[in-house]
Amino acid sequence: MQSADNIAEIGILIYPAALLSAVYGLTDLFMVANQLASRHEGLKRPLMRISHWQENESGQIIRVHDTHEGLPNKPMFVIAPPSFTEPISAERAKPFAAWLRDLHTKGATLCSVCAGSFVLGATGLLEGRASTTHWSYAESMAKRHPESRIEGDKLIIDDGDIITAGGFMAWTDLGLRIVHRLLGPTLMMELARFMLVDPPGREQRYYSSFAPRLHHGDETILKVQHWLQKTGARDVSLALMAKQAGMEERTFLRRFTKATGLKPIEYCQHLRVGKAREMLEFTHQNIEQIAYAVGYEDTGAFRKVFHKVVGLTPGDYRSRFSLAQSAA
Repeated sequence: MQSADNIAEIGILIYPAALLSAVYGLTDLFMVANQLASRHEGLKRPLMRISHWQENESGQIIRVHDTHEGLPNKPMFVIAPPSFTEPISAERAKPFAAWLRDLHTKGATLCSVCAGSFVLGATGLLEGRASTTHWSYAESMAKRHPESRIEGDKLIIDDGDIITAGGFMAWTDLGLRIVHRLLGPTLMMELARFMLVDPPGREQRYYSSFAPRLHHGDETILKVQHWLQKTGARDVSLALMAKQAGMEERTFLRRFTKATGLKPIEYCQHLRVGKAREMLEFTHQNIEQIAYAVGYEDTGAFRKVFHKVVGLTPGDYRSRFSLAQSAA
């Protein structure tokens, strides 16, 4: 019998003028992924539950569709899809932004596609972060949210607890990214083949390959994770993280490790390496420059950490995966 423990809920927000083809396309994509996953005996992965959310006459955001009715609501991912008109106004986005912020504090990963970034931007959670939107909206998005680094040339930016996708049809890219997180790369590739979508092209320019565990229920630790994500885990120590959490170091170490599955320093290493991988793929900066950019003054230490996390040296990784070198 299915329970909330083996169900990963993905909520799709139907805000005014949301593109319904994307809403139903994402729903179908995740349902197909469930069907493909069911063919693999012994695969211990969560089934995906898809819910739709809409504002009622009282201004409340309520569930209007659910593929698994009767289970408690606990979305792991919430998606603001594209719209077929001009982006939503800052004023009109307020009730949706408040709802999204609340879910984010409870561990949900927030996502947007195309003009959906304006709904996400209204939460204030993009401050200090890189995000993307449709290239034609990049300038207006930057004006409305100057605190966010708008990178309109990128198709998808995965910043751990926030994922933004650019193009009008980039809901397919976002869907594949979520399937990759929940069901793994093999099933994502199988789904891409079934949909006739090219994953390598679809996954270019992601912000970070590290997918942190956020849906653990420890709100204090989650706040520290959000802070680390925002700062890039630069110039941090166990003492500083414990202070940020308002805990004694031993208590913080125990609770952080239990919640995230990683010790605090290991977690920071994964965040830094994720950014380094992106720079190795998409820039011509040398290893020393990249090491410094992600917070390592000792290049030798950076190389050791990178190899420990990725299984390749930075040089080998660049040789295999650098799109910048391929373009050159």
